[in-house]
Amino acid sequence: MELEEKLRILAGAAKYDVSCSSSGSNRPNTGGTGNAAVSGICHAWTADGRCVSLLKVLYTNLCSFDCSYCFCRRSNDVPRASFSPDELARLTMAFYRRNYIEGLFLSSAVAVNPDRTMERLIRVAEILRFREGFQGYIHMKAIPGADLALVTRLGFLVDRMSINMEFSTHRQLHLLAPDKQAGQIRGAMLSVRDTINEFSNLPAVRRNDTRFVPAGQSTQMIVGAGDDTDSDILSSAQNMYREMRMKRVFYSAYIPVNLPHPLAVASPVPLRREHRIYQADWLIRFYGFEAGELLTPGANLDLAVDPKAAWAVQHHDQFPVNVNRAPYEMLLRVPGIGVKSAKRIVASRRMGRLTYDSLAKIGVVMKRASHFLTAEGTRATPVIDQPERLYRLLTDGTAQTHQQLSFFDGVP
Repeated sequence: MELEEKLRILAGAAKYDVSCSSSGSNRPNTGGTGNAAVSGICHAWTADGRCVSLLKVLYTNLCSFDCSYCFCRRSNDVPRASFSPDELARLTMAFYRRNYIEGLFLSSAVAVNPDRTMERLIRVAEILRFREGFQGYIHMKAIPGADLALVTRLGFLVDRMSINMEFSTHRQLHLLAPDKQAGQIRGAMLSVRDTINEFSNLPAVRRNDTRFVPAGQSTQMIVGAGDDTDSDILSSAQNMYREMRMKRVFYSAYIPVNLPHPLAVASPVPLRREHRIYQADWLIRFYGFEAGELLTPGANLDLAVDPKAAWAVQHHDQFPVNVNRAPYEMLLRVPGIGVKSAKRIVASRRMGRLTYDSLAKIGVVMKRASHFLTAEGTRATPVIDQPERLYRLLTDGTAQTHQQLSFFDGVP
């Protein structure tokens, strides 16, 4: 098969893996080719606003596993292809030298067995690092069930490693991905975490010389392929952030691809559900929320309003808060106030009392926040004591249809 045809097949299959985003890596150039910037490398937009790209591709889509949700499962009738390590390394360098990409995101189906596949991925990384002298960003996926020694070996070659959990409960993983074992996935995550901790405690000189997954590890969970709820998903993500020191948990709304598997859900999951889970994940990571505060066990997030607004309406008895006296932690729970604006409020009120006008200048979204806070000056009549009306005011107008949106919706 021609290299171009392999690339078409394997790049197309890689689009279903979403665990690829800003890196935070700062691997220096020591005389080779390329850099991995601390501001982040991703396939769309970095945290500082740069639009950059990765070569996002599979090593092979020849899979011995039969996961019900996966495009590459062995029972799916799709064109199959595989690279050799040398082909993939040469392709990456050719794209980099033409300024098409800034790094590599490489995943793979499980060809033959996990160890054999991991050895091929490691060989790709070794060719890039040692033969080609490539110092740029590399993100690779660890293969479920591979020997932990191979996982560790790969960790010294890449900037970030992903080990996909796929589902929030062991029962769902066993049902929909019977070839994968939750214990093996968890064991690999713990091994990466412990090795990261070990090398982070080295003296600075040795730490710079010996880098192990400097951008951390990430994982992905499939939303809606099984019967796990948003509560299950967020509770699992919260545990992974705290126990595994996970850098990111990514979420992928289930999309039926090609021939539906008998165990798979027949219809796609609304992308708005994935979006709400990402919003809740952000609240857990940066706003001090607990998963149990946002959802009761067995519940799903409200698709009509964002999770923070939904929580505020349900706890309307805790509002309004006085913006001139409320602690920082409570300010973060006010809809319309973000981390930056909450810090600005705390800093500004040391020099004088804040008014509604000054809050808008600080960056507070007053259309939302005005219902939940008090400040100097006048404002519109509050409706905090009317939760049903407040809920309607905060509702996203298009969310109530609960429909999947086409990329071209709204285009004349």
